[in-house]
Amino acid sequence: MRLEKKATVVSTSVAGLLVLMKMTVGILSGSIAVLASAIDSFLDLTVSMFNYFALNTAEKNPDEKFNYGRSKIEPMAAVVEGTVISISALFILYEALVKIAHPREIDFMQSSIWVMSASLVITLFLVMFLNYVAKKTKNMVIKADALHYKTDLFSNGAVLVALALVSMTGEQLIDPVLGVGIAIYMIYSALPIIKEGILMLLDVALPEEEIQKIQIILEEENSISAYHYLQTRESGSHVFISVHAVFNVSISLYDAHLISDKIEARIKALFEDKVVHVLIHMDPYDDSEINEMEDAY
Repeated sequence: MRLEKKATVVSTSVAGLLVLMKMTVGILSGSIAVLASAIDSFLDLTVSMFNYFALNTAEKNPDEKFNYGRSKIEPMAAVVEGTVISISALFILYEALVKIAHPREIDFMQSSIWVMSASLVITLFLVMFLNYVAKKTKNMVIKADALHYKTDLFSNGAVLVALALVSMTGEQLIDPVLGVGIAIYMIYSALPIIKEGILMLLDVALPEEEIQKIQIILEEENSISAYHYLQTRESGSHVFISVHAVFNVSISLYDAHLISDKIEARIKALFEDKVVHVLIHMDPYDDSEINEMEDAY
C-alpha cells in the first residue's frame, strides 16, 4: 500500500476515535465548542474516507475510457475537502450564535476538559504524521488533509482554553464566542485548499520558479537553436509538459530523438516525487511566428 493511502487509513481511524470521544462528552455537557469539534471530527472522518477512495482511484492505470488516467480526482478531492470544512464552519457559526442569544450552562466541565486535552494530543501526532507524508510525497490530497487537521489542532486548543476559562470565571459566553472565532478560522483555512484544487482542475500552469528551471534546461542544450510553445500543467501527482524544440535542419531524426530523451530526463529529475509526462515536438525550423499568424486568423 502506498504511503499516501496508509496516511488516509490512519487519519480515518483517528477521526473515528475522536468523533466517539467528543460526541459522547459534547452531548452530556451541552458545550457548543465540544459539539462543534465533534461535528468537525465527523466531517474529518467522511473526508478521510473520501480521500482514500480518491487516491485509490487516481492511481489506476490509463485505459480506453480515461486515456490520461484519473489523476484529476485528487484536486477534486481537495475542493470537496475545502467545501466540507466551510460548511461545517457555517454550522458551528450558527450554533454559536444561537447559544449567544440563548445562553446555557456547560455540564460535565472536567470531562469536557479531559476529552479535549486527549483530542489535542492525538491530533498533534496525526498532524505531524500527515505533514511528514505530505512533505515526502508532495501529494495534494494529503497536503489538504494535513492542513485540515491542522485547523482542528488550533480549534481543539482554542476549545480547551475556552473550557478552562469558563471553569475559572463561570462566564458561559466564552464558549459560543470562541465558537464564532473557530468558524471564521476554519473558513479562512479552507479557501486556499479550494482555490488550489480549482486552479488545478482548470489546468493552471506550474509555478513560475518551476517553469524557469525548465527553461534553463532548454537554454543549456546547445543542440537546439530555440524553443517555443512551452506549456505546463499539473494534475494531482502527475505533471504534464510540452514544448517545441528547434533543431538544425540537417540533424538526423535519430540524433534529435537522443537529444530529446536527454532533455526529457533532465526535466523529469526536477520533479522526483511526481509522475512526469514530457512531450517534445522536434521542429526543423522555428515555425512559431507562422503558427501565431495562423492562430490570429
